[in-house]
Amino acid sequence: MVLKALPLLAPLRGMLHGRRYTAQWSSMLMLAYLTEGIVRAWSDHGAARTLAGAEAALSALYFAAALVYARQTAPGR
Repeated sequence: MVLKALPLLAPLRGMLHGRRYTAQWSSMLMLAYLTEGIVRAWSDHGAARTLAGAEAALSALYFAAALVYARQTAPGR
């Protein structure tokens, strides 16, 4: 579980400081979590399926929010 959460620490500082570049590349990181959540929701059973669905939903929400933030803070906007 720690190994799955460890990559999420990489963009934490940049996101807390509102860096646009961090929002851009961390959205690509979230696609890996989204894919893993969808695959596990499709193949697991019981509580693991529910947690995988929650992982997929949260990573999709982060992906969308990061894209909106990057677009809103684009130069010339």
